[in-house]
Amino acid sequence: MPRLYRPEDIAETLGCSTWWVKDRARRRLIPHTRVGRAYRFTAEHLAEIIRINEEPATQSAHRVRPPGKPSEAPMASTQQSCRPQPDASSAPRLRARPPRRSQYGTAA
Repeated sequence: MPRLYRPEDIAETLGCSTWWVKDRARRRLIPHTRVGRAYRFTAEHLAEIIRINEEPATQSAHRVRPPGKPSEAPMASTQQSCRPQPDASSAPRLRARPPRRSQYGTAA
């Protein structure tokens, strides 16, 4: 007979809050068993929760740097390639609002 774990046990194992586990179970986003009104989890449920939330590695992590090239800061190259540079001529000009001092009855 499989052992049933409480949401507190699952949250401690995953390093998250009990609220997160219960909320995901309530929304049926993670596998669980209901015993009365209580959420219960098996070891297979825990393994499936981990698999569902797993993030695959990006391809940039698999790239190998050719020998002899100096290393660059990885954040700098990533930020430059991912973010498009705004065009200064097409960006709207922002203006600050005048202060609303009269609203509080104080003189400036």
